[in-house]
Amino acid sequence: MNPLNAITFKALKLASLSLALINIACGEIPNTTSDIELVILGVSQDAGRPHIACIKSCCINPDGRPKPHEPVIALGVTDGSTAVLIEATPDLPAQWNQLKQETGKNPEALFITHAHIGHYTGLMYLGREALGGQNVAVHVGPRMRDFLTENGPWSQLVELGQIQLHDDVLAGVQCLNKQVTITGIQVPHRDEYSETMGFLIQGPRRVALFIPDINKWDQWAIDLDSLIDHVDIALLDGTFYSTGETPNRDPSEIPHPFVKESMAMWSDWPAEKRSKVTFVHFNHSNPLHDPKSEASQQVQQAGFHVGQTGMRLPL
Repeated sequence: MNPLNAITFKALKLASLSLALINIACGEIPNTTSDIELVILGVSQDAGRPHIACIKSCCINPDGRPKPHEPVIALGVTDGSTAVLIEATPDLPAQWNQLKQETGKNPEALFITHAHIGHYTGLMYLGREALGGQNVAVHVGPRMRDFLTENGPWSQLVELGQIQLHDDVLAGVQCLNKQVTITGIQVPHRDEYSETMGFLIQGPRRVALFIPDINKWDQWAIDLDSLIDHVDIALLDGTFYSTGETPNRDPSEIPHPFVKESMAMWSDWPAEKRSKVTFVHFNHSNPLHDPKSEASQQVQQAGFHVGQTGMRLPL
């Protein structure tokens, strides 16, 4: 049996979600050798950094020059000879090219969490104006499939056979010669056009959880405390560090758990459990963009990690 199908819904309070999760506890992972790695290809929130129209210190250096570009959140999973790309960001060309340079081949598939600009609009680069793709496999949820099929310009990619949509992520998708299984878990978020997925990424040795966007942890039907016990790496929503980062925006329009809020909620976890968590998906205002910032130091002192582009995590 695939381990992804072994934990009961009841144990993790999965409510009506039509998937099962992992039953590999950290100490029970087989002692195998593998070159499979998860690569962080960007850590920014959808609009990247520098942010459009921002001339504050978070985006501009003291000498008036923009700070270096930080790519939008994306992951690669690779065994050195082939790869898959998780998220189709506005930075897709560079992220795609990095994986191709490492493997010598285009990524074998794309996985997309939801229909917000930083997570799917990179599909435009697969069209006739750019790659001119041929049946590029794109794995999504059912509502995301409908959105891409029924709305241009994305529908043209489908009609021309440049992408091939698969609405199978809730069931689990095997890739990289069946060495990796990627399974979608629906999470509560602003679902205007599609559902929002997190992904469980199961390799031969370790399991990663990827949730770049969620409203609030206590709004989720799944018990995160229990789920973290069954994964080894948790790349979680760290969009805003604390309140007040977007003074000109209504916070209800952009709901996310604050990093400080999450750390307080998880402060009683054992050190080993806290060390699994790495925050990603930083708004341009988030001080975690700077690894030397006081905020970054507080995260590390609390036993958590701050994601950085280029991190490589064995699976």
